[in-house]
Amino acid sequence: MSNAWPPRRVHIVGIGGAGMSGMARYLAGRGCAVTGSDAVASTTLVELSAAMDVYVGSNIDIATNADVVTMSPAVSPDDLEITAARAAAIPVLSRAEFLARLTHDHEVVAFAGTHGKTTATSMYLMVAHAAKQKPSWLLGAPVIGFGDNGGYGSHQLVLELDESYGTFADVIPSSLGLLNVEADHLDHYGNLAGVQRAFRELVSRTKRHVVVWYGSTAHDLVKTVNSIITIGDDPRAMWQIGSVNLELSGSSYSLMSDDVKLSIDLAVPGFHNVVNSAIVAVTALVNDVPSGAVIEGLSRFSGAPRRYEMHGTIAGGDALVIEDYAHLPSEIRTAITTARGYQGRRVIAVFQPHRVTRTTNLAEEFGTAFEDLDELIVTDIFTSGEPNPDGVTGQVIVDSVLERSSTPVRHIADRREAAAYIRTRQGDADVVLVLGAGDIGELATWLTEESDGH
Repeated sequence: MSNAWPPRRVHIVGIGGAGMSGMARYLAGRGCAVTGSDAVASTTLVELSAAMDVYVGSNIDIATNADVVTMSPAVSPDDLEITAARAAAIPVLSRAEFLARLTHDHEVVAFAGTHGKTTATSMYLMVAHAAKQKPSWLLGAPVIGFGDNGGYGSHQLVLELDESYGTFADVIPSSLGLLNVEADHLDHYGNLAGVQRAFRELVSRTKRHVVVWYGSTAHDLVKTVNSIITIGDDPRAMWQIGSVNLELSGSSYSLMSDDVKLSIDLAVPGFHNVVNSAIVAVTALVNDVPSGAVIEGLSRFSGAPRRYEMHGTIAGGDALVIEDYAHLPSEIRTAITTARGYQGRRVIAVFQPHRVTRTTNLAEEFGTAFEDLDELIVTDIFTSGEPNPDGVTGQVIVDSVLERSSTPVRHIADRREAAAYIRTRQGDADVVLVLGAGDIGELATWLTEESDGH
């Protein structure tokens, strides 16, 4: 492998994944010859095939023709293509190793945290676009109104910095918006202390500014760091927010420092989006983005896919069906609070637990996360390929909710059966929340179709 980076020919195993497909698009945009494989066919593979050679299964001849091979964390180390590349003395890099190498020659504007990353990174891209900048970008979902989940534009890289599997372990941001730090990916980090340690190290590597919400889990973690810039409604924060107005269709607020005042309007609801956008705004301002572009870019942001996405009203009824990627207890509480609003709307939710390890590690926390619902339906677990030797089901969540809250709850393992049950209850809800990071989103589509999806 030559010292030039990135190498001319890159092969990606697991190219259909959210992170790796963005990487593939970035590399292709930078002029690399990209090839890739995945275990299953998908729409993503079809989209990628317009710009590169991708396929389902294994092809040792293609894999061993690359200058370097990288792989998704979901790929087994004994995958046929990985094994063949190593045997042919072709460098094989993990996603974390490849990302670290890739980012070393970029001015990296990164957003990190255990949730909210995709939204914040997408917001920043809209701001950069409004400022007529042409950054490179990498994130875990396409950006509505902007484009794909990855691409090459310039030396500046706007990056959603994923903590799973230690992906961000060697990335050095120039500036960092740190959203929150909570217990997740405990199968990799072991416990909350391990997660916190990884984020502290990320902060210590950041070259310039780290922007956080005052009093948040992120601020508590790094409040002794000199480069921290704080935002909040606490008078001790460096930047103040005020005049907050929250509606189901959007929100607005003012953002002020000693010599700057911005009035910001958002087309997305919820106080969490006020927090996300304020962190984005200040990150942009300290990077010398004009305030007018900050205001304009944030006003254009219309949401990230599967993040509080409104699907319309339930077929034959009046309840609004909203899908949200929430799969951690704090995210679930935020989605429920936003849906209920000040009007006290009646909210029924269906939740699909995501990963066996997360379900069992956070079972107690899930027990109190659904307290403000009128009713909860829990499906079986979307395992995301994890082994489940003990046959853990969604009943684990149901039992925890029954023990720790007063929310009516039932376990309906099958998604279609859950949709059918919700149809019988739609008259008792103003909002139906569809929650989870797996394939539960299809249920939102079924609910708003004229038929039951069969």
